[in-house]
Amino acid sequence: MPDRLQNLTLAGVVHDLNNVFETLFEANDILKLDPKHAKLSATIKRSLKHGARIVKSLETQGGLTDAVRVIEQVEALLMDYLISSHGPAILIVSEIEPNLQIVGNRGAWERVLLNLFLNAARMMPQGGTISVSAKTGPAGVEIAVLDTGPGIPAKVLPSLFEPGFTTTPRHKGLGLHIVRSIVESQGGSVSAANREDQSGAAFRILLPR
Repeated sequence: MPDRLQNLTLAGVVHDLNNVFETLFEANDILKLDPKHAKLSATIKRSLKHGARIVKSLETQGGLTDAVRVIEQVEALLMDYLISSHGPAILIVSEIEPNLQIVGNRGAWERVLLNLFLNAARMMPQGGTISVSAKTGPAGVEIAVLDTGPGIPAKVLPSLFEPGFTTTPRHKGLGLHIVRSIVESQGGSVSAANREDQSGAAFRILLPR
């Protein structure tokens, strides 16, 4: 497809999605006027803002994102998902370096971390803990997402980030491919392994300073 048509396709999709979001925001403003729907309205608004930031991330590249802010937002989005889907009880333990800035825009990093959090939660149907850390290390910025699930079978590790690869028929196998694509677009790398004590999976991201 010629570049001109690709650009038109992206610009057109962004334009039309923004119209959709505008309508939904206005409808949600009406919903929140009813006190009995206040909690539901807040959940919907968080998801709408998340979607709008994803769309914006398709248009803009670069910039810096506050690590604490983006991880707090992703935690809230995960809890919204778990409550709405009657999911398991998940405890999130975070250890984030104060004032840490990571390269890339907020919408893109919400996509990365929410995909990792959702994958971890789905592997713990009886509940468990997700531990997330972000800090500056000798080689750059290090982000880790660990869970207390069953871990990753050795035979699937080489294919884990490939598009379409999935171990659950309900999902299309794009989440981890999206994670790798965004991380690599920021000059970083992502790896998956089992925790040293074999108590779950560990995803580690390394980014330039």
